[in-house]
Amino acid sequence: MGEPALARGMDLAAFSIALTMRLRAARIPVTEGAAAEFARALASLRPTSMSRLYWAARLTLVRRQVDLAGFDRVFTGVFGASLLAMDPNARRALRDSLPDSHIAALLSRAGSDSTESQGVGLPWATMEAVRVTRDRGEEGPSLPLRLPGRLEAVEGLPFGEFREDELRALRSWLDRASVAWPQRRTRRRRRHPAGRRIALRETIARSRRTGWETLTIVRTRPVIRPRRMVMLCDVSQSMQPYTDVYLHLMRAAVTRGNAEVFAFSTRLTRLTAVLAHRSAEAALAHANDRVVDRFGGTHIGGSVRDLLASHHGNALRGAVVLIASDGWDSDGPEELGAAMARLHRRAYRVIWLNPRAGATGFEPLVGAMAAALPYCDRLLAADTLIAVREALEVIGTDAWRGR
Repeated sequence: MGEPALARGMDLAAFSIALTMRLRAARIPVTEGAAAEFARALASLRPTSMSRLYWAARLTLVRRQVDLAGFDRVFTGVFGASLLAMDPNARRALRDSLPDSHIAALLSRAGSDSTESQGVGLPWATMEAVRVTRDRGEEGPSLPLRLPGRLEAVEGLPFGEFREDELRALRSWLDRASVAWPQRRTRRRRRHPAGRRIALRETIARSRRTGWETLTIVRTRPVIRPRRMVMLCDVSQSMQPYTDVYLHLMRAAVTRGNAEVFAFSTRLTRLTAVLAHRSAEAALAHANDRVVDRFGGTHIGGSVRDLLASHHGNALRGAVVLIASDGWDSDGPEELGAAMARLHRRAYRVIWLNPRAGATGFEPLVGAMAAALPYCDRLLAADTLIAVREALEVIGTDAWRGR
């Protein structure tokens, strides 16, 4: 019998995830359940040859006939073209051992990918690391954002590389996603059996029915209301690959949350009314017609200043403010810094979504982004579906914590 194809003591889960991510990068849809099934197959079979490893992966990870050729290409690229011929007779004559170099490379990719997508914050951020927690306590339970199988295969790709059908699927998911939008506690209270505060007046009133013996304790909890959101989206030329996705995110905030939304390039344009249209296609078309300076220059500082000076500036008080921009500004850093300082004092939270923040080696050390960073409670990457999903969870959970 040949030597095992997998080294003794190897992390089978990491091995399975690494191969799964390579398949998804090649646009082959692989569900989380299939990846777990592959890991269980490895643990049970302990493949003793490359051929057995190939069939274990193919039978568990591939669901469609059209993906077989793509799977063969990925498997060959990972484990070496010289080791895998594409016909069954050649597979039977493969060597019995797996090259250690390929295993090491695969696991190193798995380690780097997993650390980048767990939401542990950016290394240069001065604020506390972002850790997404799904449990929001009694007042605000949230559901995990599930992705359809079509989007799971491309969740790590930049939006600029999406095909038209993938963009349509993404827009449909944003319209239907159960996003936990920000909420706030009001001063009003209501009865609730799990409340922490005892309502003395109601408790005494009930005791009148039992001869002034207190048999029932009435408890109350705060009334929860949606917290206002204000979102500003950069629609300049440098943001062109991301604009459509952000516009659909703004529409979801308007229709499902309590939001005021604006677009800006060289000037500020309010889009709340047009994006509230029941048809997503019609809403996007009306928004494109309304924004006459789309794909032009960028005046972030001037746009934030204009919003603060307008009557819509009152909507910023106590609101969660989202700014979606890559930080390239034609205005001076001093102007943006002054506007962001005023915005930070007025808003409850300021969150900046920067698609460039996900790039390797990105550091906001100069220019407009450096001027705005001290006044941002969070700076999040929003260039891929993974980043957007994590940002949505942070937006919903972070609003419950104090500054």
